[in-house]
Amino acid sequence: MIDLEISDAGLWTVTINRPEKANSLTEAMLEDLVDIATRAQDARGLILTGTGKVFSAGADLEEARAGLATSTVWERLSTTLADLTCLKVAALNGTLAGGANGMALACDIRLAVPGAKFFYPVMKLGYLPQPSDAKRMAALIGPARTKMILAAGQKIEAPEACAWGLVDRLVAPEDLMEQARDLMSDALAAKPEIATGILQMCRG
Repeated sequence: MIDLEISDAGLWTVTINRPEKANSLTEAMLEDLVDIATRAQDARGLILTGTGKVFSAGADLEEARAGLATSTVWERLSTTLADLTCLKVAALNGTLAGGANGMALACDIRLAVPGAKFFYPVMKLGYLPQPSDAKRMAALIGPARTKMILAAGQKIEAPEACAWGLVDRLVAPEDLMEQARDLMSDALAAKPEIATGILQMCRG
């Protein structure tokens, strides 16, 4: 349910492929994602996307009730992705919910289709978000808007998310992957130390 394609140029494309369940994530799928991110140390670039009209509905409901919602695997995944030194693009093919936000927040650039929505209903569900999720979100959109999502439970539509800086560009669904690959072209063509050096300078 997690597909991986590695191009000759070193581009890793990771696809959440469980559209019949709105790409909700089981513990096994999350561990697969952690494993891929761990193995991607030599990747020249990484694109993260989903199949269907939803990027991810977050935790699988049955497994969430059994403890997945508060598992440390979410934090391990986002931290491992964030630590990768290659350019990472989240190509958000649809709505992004709950703990799955951490994956997108750990990427360097976020593209989204215009119909996508963003929400993280931890207050309503009685859970704390993963610590790095709140910090990364606040770094992008500021503390007040982060509180609107995490504390006030607001569902933010893609145009507003783009205006806030939570998303960097809105892209038509049919063009999403092409634009994601286009954003990778300079990094894939550059010397690895140049690509890594520029990204490190941008991260501060």
